[in-house]
Amino acid sequence: MKISYNWLQSFFSKKLSAPEKLANLLTMHSFETEMVGKKNSDYVLDIDVLPNRAHDCLSHNGIAREISVLLGYSFNLVDYRKKIKEDSKKLANKLVKVEVKDKELCSRYVARVIDNVKIGPSPEWMQERLKVCGLRPINNVVDITNYVMLETGQPLHAFDFDKLASGKIIVRRAKKGEKITTLDNEEYNLDENILVIADGKNPICIAGIKGGKGPEIDAQTKRIVLEAANFDAQTIRRGSKWLKLETDASWRFEHEIDPNLAEEAINATAYLIQDIAKGKVLKGTVDVFAKKVNSRTVNLNIEKVNSLLGVNIAKKEIISIFKKLGFGVKTKENKFNISIPTRRIDISIPEDLVEEIGRIYGFEKIKSKLPRAILISPSRNENLIYRNKIRHIFINSGFSEAYNYSFISEKDSVEVANPVSQDQKYMRSNLTVNLLKNIKENKKYFKEVRLFEIGNVFQKNNNKVEEKQKIAAVLYLLNDSNPATEFYHLKGIIDSLLNKLQISDIWYDDAIEKNDLSIPDFCNKNRRAQIKVGNNCLGWIAEIDSKVAAFEMDFAKLVELATEERIYSPPSKYPSVVRDIAILTNKETKIVKVMNLINSSGGVLIRDIDLFDIYEGNNIPDSKKSLAFHIIYQSDEHTLTDKEVNDVHREIINVLKEKGGWEIRE
Repeated sequence: MKISYNWLQSFFSKKLSAPEKLANLLTMHSFETEMVGKKNSDYVLDIDVLPNRAHDCLSHNGIAREISVLLGYSFNLVDYRKKIKEDSKKLANKLVKVEVKDKELCSRYVARVIDNVKIGPSPEWMQERLKVCGLRPINNVVDITNYVMLETGQPLHAFDFDKLASGKIIVRRAKKGEKITTLDNEEYNLDENILVIADGKNPICIAGIKGGKGPEIDAQTKRIVLEAANFDAQTIRRGSKWLKLETDASWRFEHEIDPNLAEEAINATAYLIQDIAKGKVLKGTVDVFAKKVNSRTVNLNIEKVNSLLGVNIAKKEIISIFKKLGFGVKTKENKFNISIPTRRIDISIPEDLVEEIGRIYGFEKIKSKLPRAILISPSRNENLIYRNKIRHIFINSGFSEAYNYSFISEKDSVEVANPVSQDQKYMRSNLTVNLLKNIKENKKYFKEVRLFEIGNVFQKNNNKVEEKQKIAAVLYLLNDSNPATEFYHLKGIIDSLLNKLQISDIWYDDAIEKNDLSIPDFCNKNRRAQIKVGNNCLGWIAEIDSKVAAFEMDFAKLVELATEERIYSPPSKYPSVVRDIAILTNKETKIVKVMNLINSSGGVLIRDIDLFDIYEGNNIPDSKKSLAFHIIYQSDEHTLTDKEVNDVHREIINVLKEKGGWEIRE
């Protein structure tokens, strides 16, 4: 906002600081101020007024009032009401009628009527001040309305009374299909979201934004109606953005201004038109005021002031600051009862008053010091700790984390009572369904996709909706031609995850009924299993199709079973021996059955068994599959000889042939 230095000086009898010093002073007290330069005999200050002070400081009055507080200068506003010489024989309310259709959108509308106006150029001093502030002079009446807006912060408008249909002013919502041509000859299409000022026939002004071409002031104008109103800030903001029309008036209304300012501004305008344009002001005003706005009171005690600011300020100085700000002050011992002027919409609680005290006292006077407080360590959040730990495990395994909406389509879902939209009507009952959508989108661009998600799901239980936290992962591999590769790869990820969480006794139960609802029905019923730890079911793993596998587990159970305790087992100092074995077996044979037979027949010398290949294809009958294992032999007491290993390995082969009935592949 551009401010005239000479204009500010006119409010004070004392000489102000130099423009540069004044700019620095304002910057120290909540305003970003730049001294732009000199225009003729005046200086221009460019002041960035933050939104919390826009309602009272987007004007020369507002900035001058702040300067008066900071410099301790007296500042008195002129009461223009007393200067107006009204024509007692003519009443304004007999000539013009004002109707406000929606008082929520227009809380106040004040109108004055002025007769016998002589339209012409405004005085040089007024034109100069308008130019300094970036406005173009037009004629004396229009210039005066702009001048008063810049001085008071209240936008105003003047209508040619003789161009108003029926002598009526109606504040209403625009009708769909209505149009208006504004003063700059631009045509706008209106709808019900736009507030307008209308006469008996058509819209004549976009309320709070721009005047219309119809009743504009021109050289033939003799009688004018002045308008000073207070419009709803959100309505003006929406209308301005929708029309893509921003003006000095809309900028001020968008930030909300004091309804009581309307009367002050319209009286100032009427006086200046009387003085400069020689108009005769009709007696009285037409004032539609939905609800009177009175000053608020806020209670404050001196202990709170000193506690929040961290410095002891004398009671006498606090009272002085409040009085400089124009606040009413009543005291009782160390308590204050402060009356807040209606122009200070930003002050409503004690902390606001403390901020004002600190601002005027000078925050630079308050020395920095560390706060004194008792630090209490937070309680351990197991959920958060393991959530982060599991994230790192997955990321280190090449997975990316997904964040999906909790809303999905109707299938496998819980219906929302008040949906945001029909596309987001249901809550997910599992994480996998959205992860599979992620796979579908990403496999267009990548040959391998690994995704995981930790989030909440929603399930109905006895007509009650239960919310549970789950963890799920999906894996897609394009180039691998071996069947079930994704399934077993993901199974290895689960084993690694649970082992790193110190969870043991892991096994996979594939003895599942065909209609078991614990696993989603989009999973392959021939390759799926429940993930179990002992008798505790954590979740499921399944093949979705030939290239995609997924698993989902209960996160709360995972955290409950996880432990950070570690049992130390010293490694054997003797070398291990690895022998491979491959068997041909039926497709239905469980891998765990083969591994159990190997373990039971190999005894204590078997340190580990690792399945490294599953093959179905060329040279293998359709009903068969080939399983290949690394068997790791090791002793804690001595170095194994070839004979020991060969004997045990031969025994394992015999057991697999005789008890398992399987063919050993050479």
